[in-house]
Amino acid sequence: MVMARDRVMRAFRNPAEDDLPERVKLAIRNQQDASEIVIGWIQLAVVTMFAVLYTVSPKTFSSDAGIEPVPWALGAYFVFTVIRLWAGYRSHLPHWLLALSVVVDMSLLLGTIWSFHIQYSQPPSFYLKVPTLLYVFIFIALRALRFEARYVILAGVVAALGWSFMAFYAAYAGAAEGMITRDYVYYMTSNSILIGAEFDKVITILVVTGILAVALVRARQLLVRAVTEGTAVKDLSRFFAPEIARQITASEHQVTAGEGIARDAAILMVDVRGFTGLAARLPANELITILSAYQARMVTVIQRHHGSIDKFMGDGIMATFGAAVDSDCYAADALRAVDEIMEEAQAWGRERERDGEVALRIGAAVATGRIIFGAVGDETRLEYTVIGDAVNMTAKLEKHTKEEKVRALATEQAYETACAQGYEPPLPVERLQSRQLMGVGGTSDLVVLAK
Repeated sequence: MVMARDRVMRAFRNPAEDDLPERVKLAIRNQQDASEIVIGWIQLAVVTMFAVLYTVSPKTFSSDAGIEPVPWALGAYFVFTVIRLWAGYRSHLPHWLLALSVVVDMSLLLGTIWSFHIQYSQPPSFYLKVPTLLYVFIFIALRALRFEARYVILAGVVAALGWSFMAFYAAYAGAAEGMITRDYVYYMTSNSILIGAEFDKVITILVVTGILAVALVRARQLLVRAVTEGTAVKDLSRFFAPEIARQITASEHQVTAGEGIARDAAILMVDVRGFTGLAARLPANELITILSAYQARMVTVIQRHHGSIDKFMGDGIMATFGAAVDSDCYAADALRAVDEIMEEAQAWGRERERDGEVALRIGAAVATGRIIFGAVGDETRLEYTVIGDAVNMTAKLEKHTKEEKVRALATEQAYETACAQGYEPPLPVERLQSRQLMGVGGTSDLVVLAK
């Protein structure tokens, strides 16, 4: 019995789900829990609407019946729905409770329909013609919101078995009175029973259930793929800049080496002065703690000004502005980032001094120019990066800050471009004319962004 059940469940489950990471399974489960709450609210709306319609509609039942079971059935279903909705908000509903909920939902609906012949003092065949049977299809379709075919199948099977039993009960009760007929017109205009009509209802319930189940199996695969890709984007964003991660996941074809685009962009280099000496003195754990705190502060500032982290190089950070995503204010964004980085570095230094630690000095440099942004590597290892004179210039310029004994420098071209794009320096800047940078031919005009 258990083995047969497991085979059925495997038939309606995507085998690839077994290999999914636990965090992806958790994301899917959270989606399903949210759907279960939606199902509860819809069911609550349905039973409320049903109760309102029953209340305002004229009552034609006989007072000899002595009982009104419909209000009791509706009340029981309302209470059960509220409890299940409350439980859905409180915690993750286990599978056994969900299965029980499906059975109880359908049983209460069919029980309400069955009670109609008592409510209206009619023979059992009376309830076979009530339009309330259509609610069965609503309840089956509601289970599709979880994207799990097994609950749709369970709802359809319970509905088919329940209606079959009700049809058999009505036929058995009406057989002695000759209420079973083959005359369709007589069937439609009386309380008689047409066996073929009830058979058609059961078949329709099962066919609709089967179609929904097959559609859900395919929809489930799309759900798993969507959640997996969404999780992958979040994971990629931890290793790539968010905009690069979006380019990778949204690309219409597989990213390959050699793809690139030329753009005007700004390149920013940031590093910690004297970090090599610090690394030689401090224990590994303490060194990594300092590096993590530094990177967390700097990366936040860079991203706030629309910069993309290209790579971490030990204590160095290389960021781009306008490379991954085209921008009309790439230079202005880069220089604003430098201004805030310098403020953040000073605040961090004061915090370290209060804690009895040595304040670290941060250096930064910015250059602008035409760069090529694209993927490099081979089929087994790809990396998005930027290539161009601006990249080399920024690296040389950052080293030159030590020669000038300043904290941040920019090329005059970068500064003028930033000003044209709306940048306003917080303090008057100092211009350095005709400076010789190591490894750079000729001389360069520079601007001091922070002393």
